[in-house]
Amino acid sequence: MIEVSQTAELEDIVGGNPRAVARAISKVEDGVQGAAALMKQVFEHTGRSIVIGITGAPGAGKSSLVDKLALLYRKRGERVGIIAVDPSSPFSGGAILGDRIRMQTLGLDKGVFIRSMATRGNLGGLARATVDAVSILDAAGYTRIIVETVGVGQDEVEIVKTANVSVVVLVPGMGDDVQAIKAGIMEIGDIFVINKADRDGVFATEKELEALLSLAPRGDAWQPPIVKTIATESQGIEELATAIASFKESQLDSEVQDRQKSIARWRILELLREQLLARALDQPGTSEALNQLVDEVASRRRDPYSAVEEILKNG
Repeated sequence: MIEVSQTAELEDIVGGNPRAVARAISKVEDGVQGAAALMKQVFEHTGRSIVIGITGAPGAGKSSLVDKLALLYRKRGERVGIIAVDPSSPFSGGAILGDRIRMQTLGLDKGVFIRSMATRGNLGGLARATVDAVSILDAAGYTRIIVETVGVGQDEVEIVKTANVSVVVLVPGMGDDVQAIKAGIMEIGDIFVINKADRDGVFATEKELEALLSLAPRGDAWQPPIVKTIATESQGIEELATAIASFKESQLDSEVQDRQKSIARWRILELLREQLLARALDQPGTSEALNQLVDEVASRRRDPYSAVEEILKNG
């Protein structure tokens, strides 16, 4: 009976049913029973879409950029999936609510699926759940999937690493270039966008970016382009779409395979970490022992490294 139910669910997802897609994403996000079994079935239907990761500092105008890029793809007849990741907000406020308001027009389009994702207090797993959500959208026939991350922290860098194309959004006059270097964003950006290009300081930001990029040549010989946009006025969006297509076309089969291997390794290790942690915490008596160790570490009677060794030894 369970297998029949899962098969029907998979058929609904592959058929592009938005409600089935939403339910499946909720399953993997919440880590409920049956999520792993569903993802095993979903996996064989993936690999057909182009995943575009868009990241950058808050206030860079990423949501407006995503909105206009999605509209462009829709005009070209593509089905578009959008995932807005907010690792800081456990409720539908802040940036998540902002995304929903800004994307109301897109939300009425049946060829667009929009989903906001947050940690919800889970033990890690945000990046893993996001990548699983991308796989579900891929299986559902969304040919362009855009993942927008809020900020440039470690979670966001990991998520963008799993995209086919990584776009880094900066704005003039906000010191984003320095922040980008600190976060290691320079290393993962395939395309750089200077948004709000009607502001002062565009030329200086562009030259600084060019200088930084010249110091970090890539192994695949791709020279990341710098695209200037004014997303609110739909300026530069065509150029961005062209740059994304050019990057995809420039990638040799060996380079695509290397990227896929890197993503596969990351996904396996993320799942392994998550399941090993869950297994360790599910052991009988672990909760009481953990509370005792927390007290000892907090009162400095024991160091956290010894505490972890104790848990592993008893597990």
